[in-house]
Amino acid sequence: MQFIKKNSISTVTPFTVTMSKQRSGSRNTSIHSRPSQHTINIPASHSLMYKSKSGCCQQCCTTENLKEQALLIATIASVIIGIGVGVALRGLKCPGDEYVNGCRITKEDITYIDFPGKIFINILKMLILPLIVSSIISSLAQLDAQSSGKMGVRALVYYFGTTIIAAIIGIILVVVIRPGSRGVSVEKKAAAKSAEARTIDTVLDLFRNLFPDNIMEAAFRSVGTKLNVTRVVATGLNNQSYNKTLFDPIIEKRDGINVLGLLLFCILFGVIISRLKEKAIILKKFFEAMLEVVMQLVRIAMLYSPIGIFFLIVAKMLEMDTLTDFVGSLGLYMATVLAGLFIHGFIVLPLILFIITRINVFKYIRGMSQALVTAFGTASSSATLPVTYRCVEEKNHIDPRVSRFVLPVGATVNMDGTALYEAVAAIYIAQLNGIPLNFVKIIVTSLTSTLASIGAASIPQAGLVTMVIVLNALGLPSDEVRTIYAVDWLLDRFRTAINVFGDSIGCAIVQHLSRHELKALDNKEKIAILNGINDSRTIVPLIVPSNQRVSIAFDNPTFIDPQGTISDTDDADDNTKRTAF
Repeated sequence: MQFIKKNSISTVTPFTVTMSKQRSGSRNTSIHSRPSQHTINIPASHSLMYKSKSGCCQQCCTTENLKEQALLIATIASVIIGIGVGVALRGLKCPGDEYVNGCRITKEDITYIDFPGKIFINILKMLILPLIVSSIISSLAQLDAQSSGKMGVRALVYYFGTTIIAAIIGIILVVVIRPGSRGVSVEKKAAAKSAEARTIDTVLDLFRNLFPDNIMEAAFRSVGTKLNVTRVVATGLNNQSYNKTLFDPIIEKRDGINVLGLLLFCILFGVIISRLKEKAIILKKFFEAMLEVVMQLVRIAMLYSPIGIFFLIVAKMLEMDTLTDFVGSLGLYMATVLAGLFIHGFIVLPLILFIITRINVFKYIRGMSQALVTAFGTASSSATLPVTYRCVEEKNHIDPRVSRFVLPVGATVNMDGTALYEAVAAIYIAQLNGIPLNFVKIIVTSLTSTLASIGAASIPQAGLVTMVIVLNALGLPSDEVRTIYAVDWLLDRFRTAINVFGDSIGCAIVQHLSRHELKALDNKEKIAILNGINDSRTIVPLIVPSNQRVSIAFDNPTFIDPQGTISDTDDADDNTKRTAF
């Protein structure tokens, strides 16, 4: 097939298409049985943009791409400058709430500094609910039940598999490095969160949130178990006294989106729309349009990201009690966690991606850079979700039908960085207390850390709360979680970035494994379009976009030519025009 001629005419040939022309010059469309031949004139300036390398370079250096690069550079710079400014301003920090000894920044002033950053997080969280609902429903509405089921199974297998691998990497590093057996003792922070929790309550809470009693309430409230613990001295047989722990679980409503319940509802809603086909076409188009509107809002919100992330980092640096928390045993613990996150995020995950898909992992990582920086600044997978959508679809060119289904699920259940962090932290605390761990307890650590990471909400420092589950599984007191509180805020940012990166790699892997199902769906859509075009009542405007090269083969369609792009090459018959497409 010849696309580009010297005279800038592109020729495309159909099976059998004819077009009749009235003597008055106006065109009436009709169908004839005999074949014909026409050419379509396409200006060379519109079709040769992709022809040479210089054209590719011009396309890469468009105004839109330059704006994206400038935004990424500004976001990265805001993190670096924020750390520098935060450290510099620590000399002006007041020890209390009074301006004494020349200090200029009190705790109240820090809240003012943090205010622009909180606004940025609120903007992103505002978009989470419409984004999750519209993305999942519009994605599954385009798939059949069998394809969506296979895609979901592949995504869950990937998520659980990589989470267990992350926990194992953390366990190996903390056992080899032994940060709890080296350095000075660690001071426990009184402000640390400490709560009682049981594994069974976490599992039951997962199912309670999966099936909310009110789907509207799930948009702003979730269910959780508050465990009241009472320790008493009881008397047993032979009047022997022993310590007894009484648990009183109380089911309570908590503020925050019930992502699990919304996920399940939207998945079922989207599958039903897919099964109803034409009957639910209005709903399908509504959620597709809603998603486009939300993505436009995300683009606008990202213009504020450098400012918001800068103030978040500065405020966090000022909130630190002392920089000496990063040295000694706690510093070695930080190095262990960061080493594990680096190995998992930049060696294991890219290796899995390359082995399965054979794509350029460095280019893929570069495409995700904006989402990774935003995850580091916000420390929230859910808040980063709108940015992750943009990076995955627009920069790494993942099929929206895959990303819109896989990413919301991953933001909820895929917590690679959290699983690694909790495994390292639990064994580190055991080392600090001189408690030896056998092989069985290490296996229990890997399993419970995986489970706890899935149950962790995708909000800042949620892993510190679910950490209690892992400590209870090892027989350690829950109060020991205060040991790592001083550095948790920083590690939380790194592990959130790894969580987001793991979600994005899951999209590429699921798309590759589901390529045959996606191709079959595309073929079905093409057949449906052709069947509609073959109807003699169907009129297709012959308009070739200026930035695309299109080749079409139709069996017997009817065309109109509103732009007058068809040139007549049939001199034998003035009344009949034969069109080559």
